[in-house]
Amino acid sequence: MTADPVFHIEEFTDSELAILNRHFTNTDLPVFGIIGLPEVVKGALFARYSRSPKSIRRLFLDEFASEASFGLDADPAGSVSHVGVARAQQLYDRVFTQYGDDSVAQLGGAHIAVEQASNILTKVLEWGRLASYLEQSTRYIFYDKQLGGRYRYHIPSEIDTVGLTDRYRHDMDRSFATYSDVVARLVEHYEALYPKADGDSDYVWRSTIRAKACDDARGLLPASTTSNVGIFASGQAYEALLVRMRSHPLQEVRMCSDLILGELRKMIPAFMKRVDVPDRGGAWSRYFTEIAEAMGNRAAVLGVEPDPAPIVTLVDFDPHGEQKVAAAALYAHTDLPDAQIRGLVDDMTDDEIDAIFTAFVGDRTNRRHKPGRGMEQTYYRFDVLCDYGIFRDLQRHRMLTIEWQDLTTDHGYATPPAIDDIGARAMWDEAMERAALLVEDITHSISRTVAQYAVPFASRIRFVMNLNAREAFHLIELRTQQGGHPDYRRVCQEMHRAIAEVAGHRRIAEAMSFVDHSEYDLARLETERKAASRRAAAGITDPSV
Repeated sequence: MTADPVFHIEEFTDSELAILNRHFTNTDLPVFGIIGLPEVVKGALFARYSRSPKSIRRLFLDEFASEASFGLDADPAGSVSHVGVARAQQLYDRVFTQYGDDSVAQLGGAHIAVEQASNILTKVLEWGRLASYLEQSTRYIFYDKQLGGRYRYHIPSEIDTVGLTDRYRHDMDRSFATYSDVVARLVEHYEALYPKADGDSDYVWRSTIRAKACDDARGLLPASTTSNVGIFASGQAYEALLVRMRSHPLQEVRMCSDLILGELRKMIPAFMKRVDVPDRGGAWSRYFTEIAEAMGNRAAVLGVEPDPAPIVTLVDFDPHGEQKVAAAALYAHTDLPDAQIRGLVDDMTDDEIDAIFTAFVGDRTNRRHKPGRGMEQTYYRFDVLCDYGIFRDLQRHRMLTIEWQDLTTDHGYATPPAIDDIGARAMWDEAMERAALLVEDITHSISRTVAQYAVPFASRIRFVMNLNAREAFHLIELRTQQGGHPDYRRVCQEMHRAIAEVAGHRRIAEAMSFVDHSEYDLARLETERKAASRRAAAGITDPSV
């Protein structure tokens, strides 16, 4: 007797298979990819899928691949023509209306590149949680070369109205010239301090030296420094991004929103219909603008100066957090109500709760091995005051809640020890003082928001991070690894200490077994060596220096 197959194999005719093979990665398995179709077609296909008993391949053949309903006119290579896309969009519009727009708008996406964006703009672009971003790094790229005849910084159009453009250009050029001088000195300093070790390639050694020099010198760069950002997101995520950008007070951000919208309408036009409709996206943008203005007015009423604060303050936590985590860890493995489990845990001894944590955390042999969602039952709210360069690294952890204040020179600035070592302290301080004067004048002449462009990366910024314990595992263990920037390693080491000592959550802190509290002289070296080993194992030679 032949055993029944694990899953049903759908049958297709030869002509149907010829169509399906162009657009599906297989025709005989229950898991497959969809290829060679515009995003609007894939979105409409999935939206229709949710209301049909048919398999998606059969649905595509019956309702999407016929010229009468969808018009997927294909050339000999199998690509879809613009005629087919237009007809697909007509169907998508009907689906969009019939089945609800918000969920349908999650079903298609697009890649967008935004280049020559200021570091103010990049943080606006990277605000949304449900998107993927990749940004050019100031840790590995020298900013001493000019682009189009000038250094790589953005000139805000707002300063034209108050006659500050010439001074702004002059001060930006001086900051970049100082950066170029300092980063070159730092490279020479570290090359002499850390000679190339036997067994290390030139690429490994020079990459490590470059990262170390860039780490120290980047504080001289202003927030106007331009960068490149790659984004992949769904139509829904782009819509939310653009609506926010259209309400932003900076002209650069609003201009970029128009450019992104124009390109997305070439790629996923059906997803972008509401963004600039006055009573839809327009009303949404106005709401954001009104809230920002109202909250700004309320904050101005406070009229007090900030109290002195350490770099990391644990502002809020749950004293009963570990008991709640223990109860949540047990929940999925019992048939008891949640309240009953919590009551049982409340009556347990410390040893019994320790045993639950030991079982729940398990034997973590890799930092990517993280305990389950029970760790999400307790939280921490940290107030952080550190330099803007470090904030840029920590801001990338968007799944937690992060909010920041305007960038200013009021909180002082950080100076790496190596700046004194190379005799550049006077240059560094002069650059910071010059920037502070420009920031003050732009603030008085235009606004504090526009003045942010002139603030150096070394200036301190205050922000808050609200995260549950599971998110804390990811952030703190990752950002204390040996290859990380020493300053954000210090911030996250302090967060870990506060969880153990201030919150008293010693079990949670001990479970973060991959937090590294050590100090390193040449932090990137081991990371570069491991990368070189992987390249060698794959038969790839190191790139040329």
